[in-house]
Amino acid sequence: MDKLADARINSFGPEPEAGVPPEDPIFVLTSSQLRQIVSEAIQPLQDHIESLETTVASQGEKIAALEATLAATKELIEAKRQENIREFNGIYFSLGKHRDRLDELSSPKKEPGGIETARAEKIRRYLLNRPDHRATYETLKGFLGIDKDLLNSAIKTLMASSPGRYGIVGVPGDKRKRALIMLPK
Repeated sequence: MDKLADARINSFGPEPEAGVPPEDPIFVLTSSQLRQIVSEAIQPLQDHIESLETTVASQGEKIAALEATLAATKELIEAKRQENIREFNGIYFSLGKHRDRLDELSSPKKEPGGIETARAEKIRRYLLNRPDHRATYETLKGFLGIDKDLLNSAIKTLMASSPGRYGIVGVPGDKRKRALIMLPK
């Protein structure tokens, strides 16, 4: 029976040759020895992680500084923009005032002079005294002793001083002649 058991045991694999060491020797380590080996193995990784954390922290500080600089730059740009808008508005307002002034100087509003006002007043009194409150341009030229341009100027002054009070109509029978009439109030 012993031979049968030996045969079964030997049948599991070839016998090791003499002088060849087994593949893996067996080590026995205590827990403190294992801790020391593991700590020595992971120490470079821990050092690398610490350096990465330091780099991340310094980059965080740089990012915060850049964000502060960006915010200050945005404020400066906005302030400059507002200043430019105010300056532009001031220039625009000034140009508008100068343009208005140039318009006044290039085409002045001619106020009627004393002579035109006096002629307009004479025409007003003349029409008031007439029973039909009407006079032809020829009659008014003869009454005032002036030409048609000065008469037109006096009539324009009279109509501007009392808008809606006077009118110009054609003379019946002659399409070329005109008459000035005083309208009822």
